[in-house]
Amino acid sequence: MINRRKFLGLSGGAAIAAGLAACTGTSSDSGSTTSTGSKELRLFTYEDNSTIDLLKEQVKKFDTQNGTTTTVDSLPGSGAAVYPDKLRTELLGGKGPDVWRIWGGQIGAPFVKAKQAMDLSTYYQKYGWDSKINPAAVEGMTFDGVKGGMPFIALGIGGWYSKAAFAKAGVTAPPKTYAELEEANAKLLKSGITPLGTGGKYGWHVMRLFEYLLETSAGPDLHDKLLTGDESWDRPEVVTAFTNFKKWQDQKWIPDGAVGLDPAEVELWYVQGKSAYTITGPWTEAQGIQAGGKKSEDFGVFEFPTDHDPLRHSGFVEGYMINAKTGNPDMAAALLDFLNQPETHKALKITASVVAGAEPDQATLPLSYEWAQGPAKKPFYTIQDQAFPKKEADQYFAIQSDVLQGKTSPADAAKKMQDVIKAMKK
Repeated sequence: MINRRKFLGLSGGAAIAAGLAACTGTSSDSGSTTSTGSKELRLFTYEDNSTIDLLKEQVKKFDTQNGTTTTVDSLPGSGAAVYPDKLRTELLGGKGPDVWRIWGGQIGAPFVKAKQAMDLSTYYQKYGWDSKINPAAVEGMTFDGVKGGMPFIALGIGGWYSKAAFAKAGVTAPPKTYAELEEANAKLLKSGITPLGTGGKYGWHVMRLFEYLLETSAGPDLHDKLLTGDESWDRPEVVTAFTNFKKWQDQKWIPDGAVGLDPAEVELWYVQGKSAYTITGPWTEAQGIQAGGKKSEDFGVFEFPTDHDPLRHSGFVEGYMINAKTGNPDMAAALLDFLNQPETHKALKITASVVAGAEPDQATLPLSYEWAQGPAKKPFYTIQDQAFPKKEADQYFAIQSDVLQGKTSPADAAKKMQDVIKAMKK
């Protein structure tokens, strides 16, 4: 298990839809670092539809400078529930992308372990990435000593809310304790609006609520040990978290039928006036608020209170990997270096950069700047769909869903999670 609690900068997320072109720029060569001279590359990502054109524009700039032709394919929206499997299928079929975006932790690790992703140590030295990128972010893309990825962004999850919704409900300030959060939920519901906009389709978005409730009931030390399997999940603190999870649904603090709702749609309800707040990261300022034609000044961001010290939020790292069988590793690495330049990050409107000199601009992204200057500098706990390998994460999502649907009691859910983690450790 990779420990990324030491991150200094956070924000982030992933969105949802589908679509993937079939072209590839890879060859069947072995994973050497000698360039074959191929001028065609393919980049695979899960970039959101609202920002994919920004990425394509920057990649086109790289192509113009280097005489390359890079195809950009994206599978937005399903996040870690679908994207890694699609990528894995392509790689096993011999037609994977030259470069791909991926999460760290237990999502990115299998690609390095299977030697499908290159060891980028040579390029770290060539481009000086160690001195340009947040060291903790580099740690988050290092697997068993292998620098298998180049960090791109580091992400943290908080509460993004509509000031108008809070004011209408008489919520004068973001909650500072868990009790105050429940009180705010009751006021918001009474005012005629769903408090938290979250969706359970794919599992990962509603997961953000449960992991917050677990941090609150278990506290930082126990929470971390649960994620690594060093403590049993079959315990009162976990039962309390699942009990509160079901309570949020029963009290209608999350949407009716949340289990079947698509996060790509419901997360934006707070911008559209359909919910008061959501659990997301600073990317939402550009992709949600501003892309929706709204003003940042009409919204706010807060840390979910846990009643623990330190106050932590959920966090993770994302980066890029290079196919060990790419036809031109040198050019693929040059593309990665181009993507991690401060000016490129600014053009991409990155709000959670790990690169010095690419911090959010206070004038254009005031809320992202506020997050970067405050919560982003605090410790975080590993977001749970990265803390667990894909198989265990899917089982975890199923247990979550069963609790909300009343098919599994909180006590049984805790026992089932312990079975999942016990099998993972074996």
